[in-house]
Amino acid sequence: MGSSSNDDFSVVVLASDLGIDARPFLANQDREIEDQDNWHDCSQDFSDEDFPDLDVLHFFRLQGSDKSGNRIFRIVGKYFPAPVISGERLKKYIFHKICSELPEGPFCIVYMHSTVQKEDNSPGVTILRWIYEELPSEIKDRLQVVYFIHPGLRSRLVFATLGRLFLSGGLYWKIKYVSRLQYLWDDIKKGEVEIPEFVQNHDNVLEHRPLTDYGIEPDPLHLTEVPSAAYSLGRYEERLASREFMS
Repeated sequence: MGSSSNDDFSVVVLASDLGIDARPFLANQDREIEDQDNWHDCSQDFSDEDFPDLDVLHFFRLQGSDKSGNRIFRIVGKYFPAPVISGERLKKYIFHKICSELPEGPFCIVYMHSTVQKEDNSPGVTILRWIYEELPSEIKDRLQVVYFIHPGLRSRLVFATLGRLFLSGGLYWKIKYVSRLQYLWDDIKKGEVEIPEFVQNHDNVLEHRPLTDYGIEPDPLHLTEVPSAAYSLGRYEERLASREFMS
């Protein structure tokens, strides 16, 4: 009784009135909680993760800076094979890229939506919202603007009607639509970000036939996410003729 210990300890009183040191149990519980939340910390070591298959796709790369000094993460939607990559792995990969390649400082996103197909290249608005909401607030604050290049009719309608519902207010107001590459150069110097050839070709089609992106003019190269009326009608006639032949 005369000696005292400076170490704090906790006890659990059982029905037998026996006291036991509960520190090992509390330590295990704390460790479990820490393991659940640890991946939120950018200081986490991702050496155990294996991302070479995602790196080779080049759909998410750090390239240059915009005119405001924000580093650029370039996202090419067409390069992302959505059916074979889970939302969980995509989330870990994005965290890995941000934490390992851009541990500090403001940044922006240049997202190229050109020729994206919903079934093949889009992980879905719900998953994107989930990934953004899981980001630490410090990273959210560092994201300054999202340049959305070549938004199609479907994308505009989704964000106009459901954007505020599915996206947090901070992200919703950071999206800047860029219908033509020439408008992107107002914010980013040419050469700072690599533009794939198919994106440039898509931009040339829209430059000469601006209503193609809205499904009003025919799109012989099928470059847009919304099929033209003429093309849809043609496909319908083909199916109708096939049915008549089968009957």
